[in-house]
Amino acid sequence: MKKLKQNRPISFIIVFIVYLLATLLGFITYQNLTLPWWLSLLIADVVATILTFFFSVILGNASVYDPYWSVQPPVILAAFAYGNQLTALGILLLLAVFFWGIRLTANWAYTFSDLTHQDWRYTMLKEKTGIFYPLINFVGIHMVPTLVVYACILPAVYAVNIALVANVGSMICLCVSIGAVIMQGIADIQMHRFRKNPSSTFIRIGLWKYSRHPNYLGEILMWWGIALSVVCADPNAWYLAAGAVANTILFFSVSIPMADGRQARKEGFAAYKKQTRMLLPIKK
Repeated sequence: MKKLKQNRPISFIIVFIVYLLATLLGFITYQNLTLPWWLSLLIADVVATILTFFFSVILGNASVYDPYWSVQPPVILAAFAYGNQLTALGILLLLAVFFWGIRLTANWAYTFSDLTHQDWRYTMLKEKTGIFYPLINFVGIHMVPTLVVYACILPAVYAVNIALVANVGSMICLCVSIGAVIMQGIADIQMHRFRKNPSSTFIRIGLWKYSRHPNYLGEILMWWGIALSVVCADPNAWYLAAGAVANTILFFSVSIPMADGRQARKEGFAAYKKQTRMLLPIKK
């Protein structure tokens, strides 16, 4: 097993099989439920996550779950769009979500070495939580992100389901989402180049010159754009912005503090933090 996990092509194949099985199980689960569509979707999503968690335990690597964040929304939205008569808003939502998913999945694939590598955050949590790690792994690493991303994609699924018609506000918000994905892609490229040839302790080029987390800013803006594009078209569906709110809270309460905490171990972080904004790439 160890030799297989150390082989990059085989690791990719294993992850692909896991996600194919999770998708099939989620689809079968949804098809056999007679509940409201949003609840059936939630249950199917949770079941698919449980299967992914099962394989992450077998393979001894919680990072098996990492692509779920970017694969789940396009798959769900495409499944609901299939066979439906799409409006301009539905088509644009599909394009925005697929653009986002391809960018994030490509970034994961670029940085994925093999199944022996696990995200540093998961390793840190395992060291800190000890015997409680299996619970933290299931709830914190797998289930909470699944529920957050489920809530984020729900506005787009709702819009596709009822053939919602766009207005000017919707178009503006979708432009924000597309712009956010482009910003993330630029930030990824700049970070990869810096890691290949680091010129300083902290990256201080491009979008990273004035922002410590431009990639996180893009993720937050992406889902606010999706949510508000639907709310603009149907103000009565304001509650669908809950996913964007939850996503923002997740980044501010977990992702950003953990990333800054890791950087804080490096000499000069206090000065770097004082000179560089947390999110907005604007000179401080």
